[in-house]
Amino acid sequence: MSPTSETAQGGRRLVIVESPAKAKTIKGYLGPGYVVEASVGHIRDLPSGAAEVPEKYTGEVRRLGVDVEHDFQPIYVVNADKKAQVRKLKEQLAGVDELFLATDEDREGEAIAWHLLEVLKPKVPVHRMVFHEITKDAIQEAVRNPRELNKRMVDAQETRRILDRLYGYEVSPVLWKKVMRGLSAGRVQSVATRLVVERERERIAFRSAEYWDLTGTFATGRAGDSSDPSSLVARLNTVDGKRVAQGRDFGSDGQLKTANILHLDEEKARALAASLADTSFSVRSVESKPYRRSPYAPFRTTTLQQEASRKLGFGAKATMQVAQKLYENGFITYMRTDSTTLSDTAVAAARAQVTQLYGADYLPEKPRVYAGKVKNAQEAHEAIRPSGDRFRTPAETGLTGDQFRLYELIWKRTVASQMKDATGNSVTVKIGGRSADGRDAEFSASGKTITFHGFMKAYVEGADDPNAELDDRERRLPQVAEGDALSAEEITADGHATKPPARYTEASLVKELEEREIGRPSTYASIIGTILDRGYVFKKGTALVPSFLSFAVVNLLEKHFGRLVDYSFTAKMEDDLDRIARGEAQAVPWLKRFYFGEGEGSAERGAADAGNGDGDHLGGLKELVTDLGAIDAREISSFPVGDGIMLRVGRYGPYVERGEKDAEGHQRADVPEDLAPDELTTAYAEELLAKPSGDFELGTDPVSGNQIVAKAGRYGPYVTEILPEDTPKTGKNAVKPRTASLFKSMALDTVTLEDALKLMSLPRVVGADAEGVEITAQNGRYGPYLKKGTDSRSLTEEEQLFTITLEEALAIYAQPKQRGRAAAKPPLKELGTDPVSEKPVVVKDGRFGPYVTDGETNATLRTGDSVEDITPERGYELLAEKRAKGPAKKTAKKAPAKKTAAKKAAPAKKTAAKKTAAKKTTTAKTAAAKKTAAAKKTAE
Repeated sequence: MSPTSETAQGGRRLVIVESPAKAKTIKGYLGPGYVVEASVGHIRDLPSGAAEVPEKYTGEVRRLGVDVEHDFQPIYVVNADKKAQVRKLKEQLAGVDELFLATDEDREGEAIAWHLLEVLKPKVPVHRMVFHEITKDAIQEAVRNPRELNKRMVDAQETRRILDRLYGYEVSPVLWKKVMRGLSAGRVQSVATRLVVERERERIAFRSAEYWDLTGTFATGRAGDSSDPSSLVARLNTVDGKRVAQGRDFGSDGQLKTANILHLDEEKARALAASLADTSFSVRSVESKPYRRSPYAPFRTTTLQQEASRKLGFGAKATMQVAQKLYENGFITYMRTDSTTLSDTAVAAARAQVTQLYGADYLPEKPRVYAGKVKNAQEAHEAIRPSGDRFRTPAETGLTGDQFRLYELIWKRTVASQMKDATGNSVTVKIGGRSADGRDAEFSASGKTITFHGFMKAYVEGADDPNAELDDRERRLPQVAEGDALSAEEITADGHATKPPARYTEASLVKELEEREIGRPSTYASIIGTILDRGYVFKKGTALVPSFLSFAVVNLLEKHFGRLVDYSFTAKMEDDLDRIARGEAQAVPWLKRFYFGEGEGSAERGAADAGNGDGDHLGGLKELVTDLGAIDAREISSFPVGDGIMLRVGRYGPYVERGEKDAEGHQRADVPEDLAPDELTTAYAEELLAKPSGDFELGTDPVSGNQIVAKAGRYGPYVTEILPEDTPKTGKNAVKPRTASLFKSMALDTVTLEDALKLMSLPRVVGADAEGVEITAQNGRYGPYLKKGTDSRSLTEEEQLFTITLEEALAIYAQPKQRGRAAAKPPLKELGTDPVSEKPVVVKDGRFGPYVTDGETNATLRTGDSVEDITPERGYELLAEKRAKGPAKKTAKKAPAKKTAAKKAAPAKKTAAKKTAAKKTTTAKTAAAKKTAAAKKTAE
């Protein structure tokens, strides 16, 4: 399948890549005989709805887009927004001698290449061109050495796509019927959501334990310096040989997990500290061990996402968006990879830079080799590294902002991976003494010194725990020996409380999914994006917090689709998909067992599947989603809070309730949607129920005689009138009740009948201008304003709606219209200097709510973010995600419909036959026009 010699001598070649940015870069590396076009991602996929399915298909096929009765044959359709691009590709293909399919070298890219073949149906030689970095040498090498299309990879991707379609299209409707419309379920997203929910359940069930210990500051009695301090700080370790309890000794129930441990409370700890105040102490032992730390492996997809989150504050999605740009513009190798391997060229480049930048002392004698640790790693790529056979330093790239920061991270990690180990010493010192009442107390202090920093000169990995000590942190202890006398400068009693398990961050969730072998590294960013977009999870700072909605969804899935959200079952499915990719299992029998539940011992299991023990796991999806009668919608969306209070997830959000509806003493109150579930205590629920809610009867309108009430609505509090029962509600005589939103300064429990009647009198006619155009005062979404025709002017105070005169209104309209606010409001909060733009970041109040800005980029606060609690790091993360998305795309206005006489423009490039036909048509039209003109002249 190598290029033909005739083509090599002067034929034209069409190269199809996935993105326009990549096409532009590659075009610069190829000669004039190449046309480089982009498919712009997938050109063909399963239909998104029944309307896209060809008419010949009926029944379940139209709903699923997959013919489950005929070997799960997928129904592919060209995406509506890709039809123009497909036409363009076909036109380009008509004028070339060879076709190169240069999509990404992974399962997704292989599938795109296959779809291109199926749709374009080329009649010229076709080559599969693969590369993992976009440099001139790599692209030219890929042209010279194409390969065959890998059908196994295509089959594996197709199976994965069909599986996800069946899962989503069968389970999601159950959520619509039993929880809420618009929800979705997915093979990996549902499991990821369950992980976040389970962690929150652990936090809710957690019971804190209090424990105390002692901290002593001990002096050596000699002068010290930075290399040999004069004192050391040590923590109480044992009393009379019994270890003092620390946080790790308590369970989530707040009880000690093991016996024979001394649990100090405040009284005992303070008494012990007092009895040790005048004690003589000495060094009982000094244990010194050599310290050695090897460099971290080069980045793969998941470790890059984790480190970018820790060090740069990037979400997984933002990391991949920035990395995509770096790859397409030729700065790094392919960013979706399971591999930690570096090519010989890359190793040589890294070692050269170690010598050049840090010196020969930092270069190990032999190159370092990193073995892959990812099970079923299926991408044949290198690790993520700077591209080329000579790495550009960050300063040499000309990059700025987020791209510079991510490239620098990748560059540092790659160079550090080929450096020497860091070495030093770790020391543990035990200090003992007897208290006044005869108790033996032993303190312990640990230290670490680094004598040779090695790779740490270039790079040190971050940590998920903000309180964790990084690898390059030194703790120097004074030079002491066994038997040395020490004096206690201070001994203090310290109280502690155990903490619930930390919520997942994007980085730690990615790590958890990978360790459980669920999903694929290339999909983690989109999975996290999906559960955030669906409202299953929201962010507080960098923590992922499950919504109450996700509790209802996970509850339903666990009780009625347990296998589908079982961690080991999901990982097993991933194994099976990889076996299909390797040709060790067949897709159709596997899908049959999963969907129809043919079970263990099925004749269609095949020899390749025998002995895997998965027959009893794979099966019955269709049966599971058929019996919906067993699912009690109210039961799966209800959770006990305490004292007879239930949390319920309704179609319009979560609420707490005590007692049954319409029963005496029934109480109900909405729950803030951004409340973390572990914060809904019984006491807080009581507070919510005690607050005024429901309908407040304000009195009777003296004019209409209708009852006026105040209500809490989905979009905020409002007042309305209760119309008589016989009032027509539909038809041409229908009457709608007057309704008005409360001002921001008003509250449901304080609004009066007078207030309500004034609000419902709006809009108020102020008068008319000299031309008779009416001016009205209205209360809108963004506050009070005047309206004259289409010209609106803001008012500064709500009360002006009722008091402004015509003269005052005309004076406002006589002034030039303000673009923006007359006076900028001060920021709500200052966060510090953004590490990318190096400009001050503040929180401001905007038209659509509070947002963070550095003066260049604006990012609206998300659900769970509050002005009071937002941290600088969270602000920087929101700005980084916004920058990664790029500027908002303007929606092109549709041109007005042309008359039928207008002819469609012909393609720019035509075949010789089309050109001849066009020429004849033009000549005929010209002759006809001349004839008409001559006749007209004669008539005149």
